[in-house]
Amino acid sequence: MGDAEATRHAIDAVTALRLIREGRNAEVRHPFVAPSLIRSHAMAMLYREVREGRLDERDARTSLEGLASLRMRLLSDRVSRATAWRFARQLDLDDPSLAEYLAVATLQADVLVAGDERVAAAAVGIVPLAAYATLGLARIE
Repeated sequence: MGDAEATRHAIDAVTALRLIREGRNAEVRHPFVAPSLIRSHAMAMLYREVREGRLDERDARTSLEGLASLRMRLLSDRVSRATAWRFARQLDLDDPSLAEYLAVATLQADVLVAGDERVAAAAVGIVPLAAYATLGLARIE
């Protein structure tokens, strides 16, 4: 895959929230790709953290706002859903929504940056995984 400029990255909800929490969403040079359900997954994660007392509600709402401003191309078309269905069956997943990350990555990206261990494990042999550090972020100083 050459340089990070040319590499198209798919991301999962864990990665999106990490970008936001680290204040790096403004550093995104090129839009990421993700399934449209990424927003619901991120909201569910934030809600769970608030309910468990690990996150203040105001911080959770700030993260949700940051998610809305993160440059992402969100997909949920017929082809990506059909591909996700096929991957979910192939991997015998209990939750086919995890396969949506794989589908979008295989159809629209070169690599997947998956902070969610379940997504990363499912991706093995299907789509190349990349480390968070490979995201094409601009330096803002």
